[in-house]
Amino acid sequence: MNFTATKLQGCFIIEPKIISDERGSFMESYNEKTFAKGVGQNVHFVQDNQSVSKKGVLRGLHYQCGEHAQAKLVRVLQGEVLDIAVDIRPESATFGQYESVLLSAENQKQFFIPRGFAHGFLVLSDTATFFYKCDNFYNKESEGGIIFNDNTINIDWNFPSEKLIISEKDKFLPTLENAKKVW
Repeated sequence: MNFTATKLQGCFIIEPKIISDERGSFMESYNEKTFAKGVGQNVHFVQDNQSVSKKGVLRGLHYQCGEHAQAKLVRVLQGEVLDIAVDIRPESATFGQYESVLLSAENQKQFFIPRGFAHGFLVLSDTATFFYKCDNFYNKESEGGIIFNDNTINIDWNFPSEKLIISEKDKFLPTLENAKKVW
């Protein structure tokens, strides 16, 4: 696996080694020892989640607060998404900045997002199956979120806003300035 650090400290783009032959292909999608060495920390994942969405669905920007904060390792099993991580760690030099990564079944890239980041994604293909590992269990009372079009973050979704499909809950998330603090 190849680990590439992003401009946001602690976030990594991970590209697996894919072995192909006339039968098809094989790759190791996760190895705890390789992962810990690649990201420079031990992360113990405890929960896997999967969603299927259609083109234009935007999920996010979500996070968990306090003792329920979550690190995530995300990937796309089918289709293509624009994946976004936003640094919401108040003490960070990159607070309020974001990183975007194109994840697809074709490129097999993964994106590691540590605790202290909001996360969201936009489906670019007709459908997409999105899979992610979390290092902490979901806790409804610890939910946090930031509106996808916050002007201070200024994410370039590169998609017509009138074609976005957003849940009622996500349409009314607060701005970064008014959002719950992650710690």
